[in-house]
Amino acid sequence: MSFTTASSLERVAFKQNRLLQILALIFFIFWIGTFVSTPNKDNWYTENVLTILFLIGLGISHKKFKFSDLSYFMITVYLLLHIYGAEYTYAENPFGYWLKDALALNRNYYDRIVHFSFGFLLTYPMRDYFKNHFEWPNWVCWILPIEITLSFSALYELIEWLVADIFFPEEGVAYLGTQGDIWDAQKDMGIAFVGAVIAMALISSIRKFK
Repeated sequence: MSFTTASSLERVAFKQNRLLQILALIFFIFWIGTFVSTPNKDNWYTENVLTILFLIGLGISHKKFKFSDLSYFMITVYLLLHIYGAEYTYAENPFGYWLKDALALNRNYYDRIVHFSFGFLLTYPMRDYFKNHFEWPNWVCWILPIEITLSFSALYELIEWLVADIFFPEEGVAYLGTQGDIWDAQKDMGIAFVGAVIAMALISSIRKFK
């Protein structure tokens, strides 16, 4: 079985797609592990609401549209990064603290890694969807994922505000993870945008090289 990309015509259903089954198994084992070992169950629930909604959306839409293997791989990597951050809260993530000490940084940068990954890893699946489901013009499939990344990043920051200030104020500070940076939301949006631009530029360059 070949490894499919956004340019591949064939798509394989979950029951016949061994790679997708392996990715799903890895994700759910790791996800359960984060729940078992998290020091803050309330924050885990809060952080994983969007994860659950996203997985439900993927499951419901799978019959109508199947992403390429590369898209599912990139989605899985992003979700693993996210749930690992949700295990400890982004601001208290151990890997972020290791980076802080190793590189003499001024803060825990794990949240920046995930926001960058949102743009870098999810623009390609969006391009896959627009190209193969809607069959939109090629230039739209290159530009729109970048615009949507910026829009979704802004929407996420609004959701964080609602969660922190209105719905779950007791988890607000941990959920926001601003670490004293008054421009944290703007920087998160900006770095997601940069990740999306780099991803689309990189993919375009690889296609031209081939």
